[in-house]
Amino acid sequence: MSEASSDHKRRASLSPQTGGKAPRLAAGRARALGLPTRGTTNANRLRRVDRWLLATQVPRLKDSARPLLVDLGYGSSAVTTLELVDRLSPEVDGLEVVGLEIDPERVSAVAAERDPPRVDFRLGGFELAGLQPVLVRAFNVLRQYDEESGARAWDTMRAALGPGGVIVEGTCDEWGRRSAWVVLDADGPLTLTLSARTSDLEAPSDLAERLPKALIHHNVPGQPVHEFLQAFDRAWAAAAGLAAFGPRQRWVAAVEGLAGQGWPLVGSTRRWRHGEVTVRWSAVAPV
Repeated sequence: MSEASSDHKRRASLSPQTGGKAPRLAAGRARALGLPTRGTTNANRLRRVDRWLLATQVPRLKDSARPLLVDLGYGSSAVTTLELVDRLSPEVDGLEVVGLEIDPERVSAVAAERDPPRVDFRLGGFELAGLQPVLVRAFNVLRQYDEESGARAWDTMRAALGPGGVIVEGTCDEWGRRSAWVVLDADGPLTLTLSARTSDLEAPSDLAERLPKALIHHNVPGQPVHEFLQAFDRAWAAAAGLAAFGPRQRWVAAVEGLAGQGWPLVGSTRRWRHGEVTVRWSAVAPV
């Protein structure tokens, strides 16, 4: 079998709508695993997750012997990677950010933006190019995959993490007004976060279209994530009287209602005012 044919089979196992076994990495070097995204992005598209990273993950980076962050699948423009550097580097001495893309032309196109070790751009995919980061931001990279392939991508990324590392994998709309993400460590998923510009919402369940691949097809009656969104909608409706004070006040009251119902929310309540809520994965995981 030729090397080109061998590479094709390895990549096919992490391709959309495929059911192959998890790929093996070539001896001696990591092979880029996955398929290119559409590559579209906008400045500030990932501001919501970046603000969450700034509020919650700086200690993790500071405590690491090597504060290495991988931005996986930055697309045809490096703008959101450079924004990430600008937002986090003032808070983390020695921060290193590596943007990974599976498309060689995209890597070449942003060569002028390289400033290693502060920021670099390399060819790589779910195997994380052989790096061992303490933090991975993987946004809008699994939308095109089926659920089984997405789960294998999770496994591949988790196996590549450095000690104490986590992955933030999620999706957002084109303008970054609606987002959802899962945090995973080496053992598996930990939390689900929903984040939105509250003035754009009719109801919290509007965010269902942004659910990560592991959940989006489970938003049906009888599944925990559906129950969570329905409970959120009811709490939102119950807080309708606060709409006169603004959608943020209504969102905060609705989240307080969820907490009062016993949903295991985590993180600082100050994040609620930013249109965020984080719940333990165990409460929304598919059954």
